[in-house]
Amino acid sequence: MSAASTPEPGIPGGAGTSGPRRRAGGRRRKPREKRHKALLITAWTAAGIVVLGGTGLGYVYFTLNGNLDSVDIDQALGTDRPAKADNGSQNILVLGSDTRSGGNRKLGGGTDDGSARSDTAMIVHVYEGHEKAAVVSLPRDTLIDRPACADTDGNTYPPASQVMFNSAYSTGGAACAVRTVESLTGLRMDHYLEVDFSGFRKLIDELGGVDITTTRDIEDPDSHLTLKAGPHRLDGEQALGLVRTRHGVGDGSDLGRIQLQQAFLKALLDQVKDIDLFGDPKRLYDLADAATKTVTTDSGLGSVNALMSFASGLRGIGASDMTMVTMPVVYDPADPNRVLLEKTKAQQVWTALRNDRPIPRSATKGTATGEAAGVVRD
Repeated sequence: MSAASTPEPGIPGGAGTSGPRRRAGGRRRKPREKRHKALLITAWTAAGIVVLGGTGLGYVYFTLNGNLDSVDIDQALGTDRPAKADNGSQNILVLGSDTRSGGNRKLGGGTDDGSARSDTAMIVHVYEGHEKAAVVSLPRDTLIDRPACADTDGNTYPPASQVMFNSAYSTGGAACAVRTVESLTGLRMDHYLEVDFSGFRKLIDELGGVDITTTRDIEDPDSHLTLKAGPHRLDGEQALGLVRTRHGVGDGSDLGRIQLQQAFLKALLDQVKDIDLFGDPKRLYDLADAATKTVTTDSGLGSVNALMSFASGLRGIGASDMTMVTMPVVYDPADPNRVLLEKTKAQQVWTALRNDRPIPRSATKGTATGEAAGVVRD
């Protein structure tokens, strides 16, 4: 590709979601829900810190290994699944949840009945050669047809029509979420990584904060976030507020929040990659300890050795090597608090990833964006 050419959205360094921002009819209302939302780090962010924790000390290994939670998704899903890619590319479903700690309720993300929430989801596609990646955010408010699924305890759940995407996780946990994504996309999810946002806050604090710049003021009392336009170093609590805010930016939708999450994530990846931790063993251990307490994985990544091996293949992928887009959707004319899959454009995304190719620009042009792009830059 020549220097004068324009990168495609599916190629790291490309433009991401593009095209005019428009709505599919009606005046956009701010969603009524006010509870705090879950968030995520991509697979290699958490896992990459675990790699740095591989000191070889027995005590460290067993402590970190004991921190990890894992779920046997493959057994729950059985054999009726999309085929695995044969070229070394991988798809990882990454969810943000509030399941691992009662402390989540103190952050506003937990519920009084102790039930789990997952309001943020991304498919991370690692291209052949593991030198670049594409990330597709799946809006929680998308109305979908959820397939029949089973959880890891063997409980089964009937299919449901026109339900919110994030209901899959609250219905049958990780296995049902993976089943739903595979049904929606036709793509095999090779791994699953769930990030707990209470632990995420501690992880950001252990990193010493993350540097971002806001291009305009953000004021959202629901997420307890107030930021003036300009540069900031966000601590863990502020980072949580940023990635779950929706009322303070754009059209007040989940799509706007996705735009903020993607910008923050790129800043986080750059910062993690630039930190030299080997000169500070205590800080290195604290980060590895926080990271392993923050994630839940599929059983294939359920040990420090497995997670280290997986992450080692991703260490060369930084923010400049990946592109982020949002699953093509339009606002639901019948309910502006929901979005509908733009099936033709979405199929372009899934076909591109299935063939390990760039996502074509036409797949994201003219779809709903939330109107929050550019509010945060690293």
